Amino acid sequence: MSITDGEARMRDWTDKATAERLEKDVAAVKNDIAALTDQITDALNTFANASGKQARRSYKQARENMDSTLDDMSERGSAMMGAAQDAYGSIEETLEDAITQRPLATVGIALGIGFLIGAAWRR
Repeated sequence: MSITDGEARMRDWTDKATAERLEKDVAAVKNDIAALTDQITDALNTFANASGKQARRSYKQARENMDSTLDDMSERGSAMMGAAQDAYGSIEETLEDAITQRPLATVGIALGIGFLIGAAWRR
């Protein structure tokens, strides 16, 4: 059985039509892949920008918290120093009064404290 010219031309024509359709389908798939790649790239860039902004906000908030904590610590330290100075002044006045009112008791206490320090020092 031989193929006639008409059948050969018909086969070539259908092969060309199929090839053209296939080429169009491949081109459409390529375009879809390119569009999808662009969308993924845009989504990643958006995510990266959002993450960067969030990191900057978190850094600023942490820095503000650190500054407020340091301010609080400074205020508390100043208050403690003031209280210690007041207590020192009060103790100094009390000791001065005790020394002037009871000099013999003061000498006895001083000797007792000296003895305790000496005993502890030798151990």
